[in-house]
Amino acid sequence: MHTRLVAGIIVALAVSSAVVSAGQQRPDFEVPAKDVAKAEELANQLARLSRRVDPNEAKLLTECAFSTVARLRQEYRMFGTPIFNNFLVYHGWRKRGYCFQWTEDLLLALDTLKLKTLELHWGDAYRDTWRENNCVVVTAKGQPFDRGMILECWRHFGHLRWNLVPSDQDRYYENIKWAEKVRARAAAKTFGPGKRHVVFQTQVDSIPKTSD
Repeated sequence: MHTRLVAGIIVALAVSSAVVSAGQQRPDFEVPAKDVAKAEELANQLARLSRRVDPNEAKLLTECAFSTVARLRQEYRMFGTPIFNNFLVYHGWRKRGYCFQWTEDLLLALDTLKLKTLELHWGDAYRDTWRENNCVVVTAKGQPFDRGMILECWRHFGHLRWNLVPSDQDRYYENIKWAEKVRARAAAKTFGPGKRHVVFQTQVDSIPKTSD
């Protein structure tokens, strides 16, 4: 009887541990009520990028993206138009809000998900010109950049919009080096001397880049 009781306790603890572990692996993100239907649509489109894409992972990425963008809208204190908001950032009346800053913060937030069947890329249009715009591009693992899905929010004043790379009004190109710089800066800030690991690190100090 004693042996059975101990065995039962061990099994119960193992199940409990597995449940806790699963809960830790899948964080909960709060998607604004008005964006729930859009989030479901985006998740379905991401899942259709390839048969290899895990639908649950597509859903998780989508929830994180909508939740992050909603939070950043509040933090950036968006006002007026995208161009006028750039004017406010340029003169120091807003701390962040350029298109590359939106992309930095969204990319790093999505990076925390440790995706297995989807990959994240940095996209540039009109690189190094006054018209430059940036975005996150999501592809199925191993899929070419040009077959990916653009996630962009600066042009839409802090509201997430998406479309396939070939269908966008602008021609986007992958910028691997810039993505590496953003991630390296975040890693240095997160794991630097005397600094503890931050699980949900989503912002880095601005790296000088052409304004939109």
